[in-house]
Amino acid sequence: MSDVYTHGHHESVLRSHRSRTVENSAAYLAPLLRPGLDLLDVGCGPGTITHDLAARVAPGRVRGIDVVEAPLVEARRLGDGADFAVDDVYALSDPDGSYDVVHAHQVLQHLSDPVAALREMRRVALPGGVVAARDADYAAFTWFPLDERLDAWLDLYRRVAHGNDAEPDAGRRLLHWARAAGFTEVTPTASVWCYATPDARAAWGGMWAARILDSAIADQALDQGLATRSDLEGISAAWQDWVAAEDGWIMVPHGEILARA
Repeated sequence: MSDVYTHGHHESVLRSHRSRTVENSAAYLAPLLRPGLDLLDVGCGPGTITHDLAARVAPGRVRGIDVVEAPLVEARRLGDGADFAVDDVYALSDPDGSYDVVHAHQVLQHLSDPVAALREMRRVALPGGVVAARDADYAAFTWFPLDERLDAWLDLYRRVAHGNDAEPDAGRRLLHWARAAGFTEVTPTASVWCYATPDARAAWGGMWAARILDSAIADQALDQGLATRSDLEGISAAWQDWVAAEDGWIMVPHGEILARA
């Protein structure tokens, strides 16, 4: 399959990905990690989570994969502890039963067939191993102060993602997708990111102020006829205003699953 990654790999996107660690993005999986486990990180991007996972399972084997080479160049520069390669989540190059843990963070929401991807992730997991996935749920985002321009941002993002045959409200669907993929033992949980301090607002809001103008989503919104350049500039300004608001606050909810192979 040829899926479209809604965000692309613009610097504003990678800047956000670089901040991710096991603690802030995979805490639900952390209690299951131990030295000696072999682990596959699907959709690893620039590899910050991957290297953190590798440190926790060393001397186990860790492999990070992405659909394109570009972010993997940076991932390899972070140091030893993991191998990185281009691979296809619908047709992984690994044999059956290769890993104790197969992990995917913010991946299934971008796929046209997340159930098929979960089946393939299950195939490469050892019997009794775990497939772990965490995805945001865009429709459940909430923020303050209220701003119609940010409402327009969320509506636009969801329309662009749906136009790419993807599901931005993935978090609430993970349990359903796992069961459809054949998993019978699934532990569903949820967690949130919250950005409310000046530094956190600057990181999140500044990222979106740039991303909505310069990343792949901007091109897709324009190409699909869903927004004008003026619309995107208005949304960018709204994010900048939100960053400047002393009481600015946003919650980004996530669904999580631990599914036994």
